[in-house]
Amino acid sequence: MKTITYLKGDATNPQTEGNKIITHICNDIGGWGKGFVLAISNRWKNPENEYRKWFQNSENFTLGEIQIVQVEEDIFVCNMIGQHKTITNSKGILPIRYEAVEKCLEKLANEALKLKASIHMPRIGCGLAGGKWEEIEPIIERTLLKNNVEVYVYDFE
Repeated sequence: MKTITYLKGDATNPQTEGNKIITHICNDIGGWGKGFVLAISNRWKNPENEYRKWFQNSENFTLGEIQIVQVEEDIFVCNMIGQHKTITNSKGILPIRYEAVEKCLEKLANEALKLKASIHMPRIGCGLAGGKWEEIEPIIERTLLKNNVEVYVYDFE
């Protein structure tokens, strides 16, 4: 089985040949404005615009759904709804929804295979969503790696 390749650098600037999908986690309330999405918006306007349109149309805008937006000839951005709201609730429940992330990554695996694309991401779900990488990593193994998709995880310096 493939393993995750860890790189130092910027996930919005993937360093491999061929088609690339940059993936990240979005919330289910239409909010875009903090964290990694800002790095995406600094490079391309389309992923944010498409996410906002998707939210307004409400069609399939639910946890576990994905949206693929082409931003360059060989680069796509995948908006994955894997976060419920944006803040930890009064019971201490974090925004991250691991089961939604898993559904998203299963769908992403199919898209990556169709596009013959590698996947590039920061440590998704571990910033504002409050998730733990020890939980996310096995999900990536069960979904993307099991389907022989190349995965690159970037740690921003």
